[in-house]
Amino acid sequence: MSMSDPIADMLTRIRNAGSAGLPEATMPGSKLKAALAEVLTEAGFLAGHSTATLPHGGTELTVRLKYVGKANTPVIEGVERISKPSRRIYVGSGEIPRVLGGLGVAVLSTSQGVMSGRAARQKNIGGEVLCYIW
Repeated sequence: MSMSDPIADMLTRIRNAGSAGLPEATMPGSKLKAALAEVLTEAGFLAGHSTATLPHGGTELTVRLKYVGKANTPVIEGVERISKPSRRIYVGSGEIPRVLGGLGVAVLSTSQGVMSGRAARQKNIGGEVLCYIW
């Protein structure tokens, strides 16, 4: 079965696993998803991620979720998919949005790879806004 928006599927799996209090979420893997997981790990929203090759030739991405406090609340409070297959959203380097006044992260796909909005602003490059995480 083909999926029309694999990035939205990944973000939904992460959101649902956090709501359920699961230690990790597993999903079909790709280079873009691995790069997105790397950005979220560097930003401190995930504890880590790993990729495994399946026997039939595909890959599987596993992300380890991060929780804080005695109540074990997930670090990721909200996720919003911005650029969708039906409508792509591109921004220049001066138009990169700040999420919750800098508390969240805008993830961009640029000509130099997937990176946070802060890193793209420092390198003075724009790109496609994939999602907001806070």
